[in-house]
Amino acid sequence: MTNNTEDSRLKKSSDFDVVGRRDTRGREDRLVTEVREVSEDDRLEMFRNQLFNDALPDLPDIPGYHVCWLTTTNPRDPIHRRIQLGYEPVKAEEVPGMEYASLKTGEWAGLIGVNEMVAFKLPMSLYQGFMQEAHHTAPLREEQKLADVADMLREQAHRAGSVLIEGDGNQDMQSSHMPQRGIFS
Repeated sequence: MTNNTEDSRLKKSSDFDVVGRRDTRGREDRLVTEVREVSEDDRLEMFRNQLFNDALPDLPDIPGYHVCWLTTTNPRDPIHRRIQLGYEPVKAEEVPGMEYASLKTGEWAGLIGVNEMVAFKLPMSLYQGFMQEAHHTAPLREEQKLADVADMLREQAHRAGSVLIEGDGNQDMQSSHMPQRGIFS
């Protein structure tokens, strides 16, 4: 009986990485634009960050993107709607050190996920726009509506010979000077 390592029919070069995983098609096809190895310092930092987060692992930063976890089980916020908004799933080969968290089966196989949660990324320009609208522009519109109602009530009280006593909040809305753009990171 011959030794398997000497068999001429076996391929001599290895397509496996140091952990014994076979390279994926995505890893072979993509252009390498940065060093994607995880150093010991990076691993130590990952460990520090995860000490206080036992539910979901922290997603590392992806340059130019905001990363987040999305649930596959919320019917009021389905993933297909997030995809329409520009969210993109994060593949395991895109993030060094997260291969352990890739989903093995199902609709989201090959993506980073834990239970019903799947990692997604959103281009930073869209993220900034969404945050501007949701946390700055929309609240300012609502504040303006409240200020308009207060003005109307003040005028009605004045015509009726009364005085409208306003709380600090209404007075602050009239005098506040909000910046034109919010700052989000």
